Amino acid sequence: MTKVLLTGGSGFIAAHILEQLLAKGHSVVTTVRSEDKASKIREAYPAQSGSGELVVAIVPDIAQPDAFDEVVKTPGLEVVLHTASPFHFKFKDPQKELIDPALIGTTSILKAIARDAPSVRRVVVTSSFAAIVDEASIADPNTTFSEKSWNPVTMNDIHKNPATAYRASKTLAEKAAWEFVKDPANNAKFDLVTVNPPMVFGPVVHYLSNLASINTSNERIVDAVQGRWEKEIPSTGAALIWVDVRDVAAAHVKAGVELGDEVSGKRLFVVSSWFSNSEVAGVIRKNFPEYADKLPETAKGGEFPPEGEVFRWDNEETSKVLGIDWIPLEKSIVDTVKSIKKVEGQ
Repeated sequence: MTKVLLTGGSGFIAAHILEQLLAKGHSVVTTVRSEDKASKIREAYPAQSGSGELVVAIVPDIAQPDAFDEVVKTPGLEVVLHTASPFHFKFKDPQKELIDPALIGTTSILKAIARDAPSVRRVVVTSSFAAIVDEASIADPNTTFSEKSWNPVTMNDIHKNPATAYRASKTLAEKAAWEFVKDPANNAKFDLVTVNPPMVFGPVVHYLSNLASINTSNERIVDAVQGRWEKEIPSTGAALIWVDVRDVAAAHVKAGVELGDEVSGKRLFVVSSWFSNSEVAGVIRKNFPEYADKLPETAKGGEFPPEGEVFRWDNEETSKVLGIDWIPLEKSIVDTVKSIKKVEGQ
């Protein structure tokens, strides 16, 4: 079995990665920002915590250049899955709250691994469709986004709007990671894989304390079941493609510990299909009649854009190398709502 360092262990995607790694018998060291988060993870996996298969380390601030210096010295690490990076739009200073944690967090852990963790053979970094998409081409049917596409955003764009700032944080961090491993001066003995999901739906882990801390992608589902869509289904937004969190986690596990040279040096564009908020509302209405009064009487609003007004996407290369049978939208939304009901105590 493989010894894995998983950063950001209490995050939405990382929590599912942790669950899958432990279920397959791997040994995991995971990092979180506080003892409160650490104790919840230990309580969720008492057997593994007791046996030492799971160790939870506190890294309070990933934006500090030495944040991961000590944890990467853990003896025997073979794989690092770096998921720790902020994804939210509730910030005041994009440089301090988004760019620095993403960029410094990524480069500092790579430096620490190259310097102090010679046994690490592969690093998998959680990136995003945000590092692929070009905002100027979202409505262009002649543009196809794939594993080879890069967002042209720069540091000069981070004050345009919150969405652009977030996309810049993911793009700049991923580019810095690739530049690091390609530069011989950094003496990186490991190879790199990145995972680039779009909108991520799916069930929340059972140790989420309340819905206020739910991940940004799932916020729209919480809004729907809590009545915020009652008058009108909101616009879907620019992403329009999605993937289930369990498939994103599986991509990390496969890339990190199960696949070999065939995935080395690749960007994995993990996508299930198109979606719209109108479809999401339809799934909730069909499967949860108790929420019918929380949704508009008609399914108007949040429709998919007209033909000829939306980009195209291609992730054939990723699907081929991973071999994942992508979870369909209805199952993902149903499982998400069921998990939300559990958090609410229903």
